[in-house]
Amino acid sequence: MTGHSEKHVNTATDSILQSRLQQLLTDLQLDDAPAGGAVVVYQAGACIAQASTGMARPTMSWQPDTLAINFSTGKGVLATLVHVLASQALLDYDVPIAHYWPAFAAQGKEEITLRHMMSHQANLYSIQSIDADSETLLNWDVMLDKIAAMPVTPPENAASYASAYSALVYGWVLGGVIEAATELSLAEALRHYLTEPLGIADSCYFGVPKSKVDQVAQLTKNFEGADEPTSQPSKRRHKPTLKADSKATLHTYASLPSYASWQQKMLDDQNDANVENADSTNDGVDRENASDSKPVLDTAAINRLYLDTSTLNLRNYKAALIPAGTSPIDYYSDDTLQAVIPAANGVASAQALANIYAMLANGGKWRGQTLINQAIFEQLLTSKVTGLDAVMPSQMQWRLGYHKLFSVCDNQNNNQNPMIDSVHNESAENESIKNESAISSGFGHMGYNGSVAWCDPERQLSFAFIHNFDTTMLNDVRQFALTEAVLALVDDVV
Repeated sequence: MTGHSEKHVNTATDSILQSRLQQLLTDLQLDDAPAGGAVVVYQAGACIAQASTGMARPTMSWQPDTLAINFSTGKGVLATLVHVLASQALLDYDVPIAHYWPAFAAQGKEEITLRHMMSHQANLYSIQSIDADSETLLNWDVMLDKIAAMPVTPPENAASYASAYSALVYGWVLGGVIEAATELSLAEALRHYLTEPLGIADSCYFGVPKSKVDQVAQLTKNFEGADEPTSQPSKRRHKPTLKADSKATLHTYASLPSYASWQQKMLDDQNDANVENADSTNDGVDRENASDSKPVLDTAAINRLYLDTSTLNLRNYKAALIPAGTSPIDYYSDDTLQAVIPAANGVASAQALANIYAMLANGGKWRGQTLINQAIFEQLLTSKVTGLDAVMPSQMQWRLGYHKLFSVCDNQNNNQNPMIDSVHNESAENESIKNESAISSGFGHMGYNGSVAWCDPERQLSFAFIHNFDTTMLNDVRQFALTEAVLALVDDVV
């Protein structure tokens, strides 16, 4: 593993990546202006590109250091804190959580470990099994008591799934055990063990300080009166605004560097399905002569290449994400931003998230410090969870607190990638096109709104994308388009 002292320095290629990334992010604003976001990319401990576009608040443009609520992307931050604590022998993945937090043993949970919880195999996924209204969900101490007393609840059709994503419960479980093991508040533990050593203590929070609330990005539908108190969240629309793709959006998709790969992936999936559905005599299916006409891809079609909603178990999904009998939480209100809901309301800048994952990409080391030791870090590199998740419509390949890096283009020939061709036209240093990109070892975590942060230790690469587009991970493609573009560009120009 290369250390920070051997950091990447290549001004010419970084300039190419920077300009391409900025253009991509600007293009991906689509029809949603003035909303926007920020992307930051690190390699070998150095920031090699960053881009931003749009407005974060009515009078504040997006920047790489803009704070934003990133929903479950914060789970990766929480997991990283656990690994730092494990490296200091304050926590052990295979010791029952109740060893640190005795009340947690209630209702048959006495043998559940952090490894069970962080790989989403603890059957502690249903927020609907807890009696809590919207006000209670903002009360950290009350919620810890309720989580300690909650029952184990297997998902519907449990035998069909390898895991059950704990979308909300996860944060209180990990936060509770962190507080028990460190004898600090979660905010204090985060700052002391992770964000201060990384130099990002003022840009990564579970529970935003009151003095910083007016610096957090807002949805554009909340821009009117965004600087006024938000004590009446019931007046706001809570669900993302869904709209049909415009011709301009479809044109933008068709010009993306990953579009050809997406088209081929869709054709391959369709052909595989035809073969699978053929009868035993294989009548009617000619694999070699199957249609290769290129489909026109809209948002839904592209998103399904990564998150196949046809496999979604709606009952499990609602049980994990929607508290029973409560009015919707306005995650952008002042009260919620200041509350501690670690699985859902982590607030950070793209710069801070990319920094955390840059440390992970560098094997747990950062600027002369070892935050995560080698024995612990090696456990993060392998997923032993295969098969579908009961909540997320994908094979998530959960490891200790992270899922796989979502890419469908990374193992395809890059010589058909228009971005690669464009870069080669601009960079005389590269004389040949790599036929195959490296098989990704990446991991990270996405958020409900389609934000994401990840790293790939093999490439020593980290990436963070955050935004204030009014979307969800199931109806947006930006995180996937940006991820694919960065992987392709970095492989080619480095």
